[in-house]
Amino acid sequence: MISIGDKAPKFNVSINGCAAFALSDTNGKNIILYFYPKDDTPGCTKEAIEFSEQLDAFDAQKTVVIGVSRDTTKKHDKFIGKYDLKIQLISDEDGSLCEAFGTWVEKKMYGKSYMGIERATFLINSKGKIAHIWRKVKVPGHVEDVLATLKALKT
Repeated sequence: MISIGDKAPKFNVSINGCAAFALSDTNGKNIILYFYPKDDTPGCTKEAIEFSEQLDAFDAQKTVVIGVSRDTTKKHDKFIGKYDLKIQLISDEDGSLCEAFGTWVEKKMYGKSYMGIERATFLINSKGKIAHIWRKVKVPGHVEDVLATLKALKT
């Protein structure tokens, strides 16, 4: 399991409209990498909108916000357009990024077990190390908590 202080796993994935994206593409900025189960569902939509609404605050902290799910880039593009999202979304169709960050987990609902993405957020500092981890995220208040933590790390 990935821990605070670890070097973030390297990745090269599809982002917004099938463009290639690697961890090194952030040019020394911090990264908020948040994992969510599925595009266009109530909690995931609320989280994406809230991150988008606070994008200027993240920019002021020299931080890039990127969402990750196993949805296709086509679904991501539709999701971005439908809600006018300002954040970037990674398509992790093969699940390798979810595996690397330990967010592909067994879940239970109505007595049945299945595999799915655990809602989790990782703050990767400008040096590529994990600076903070939020697991089993509850959407209400999460974006504000992430921003407060990011600002506290700067002081």
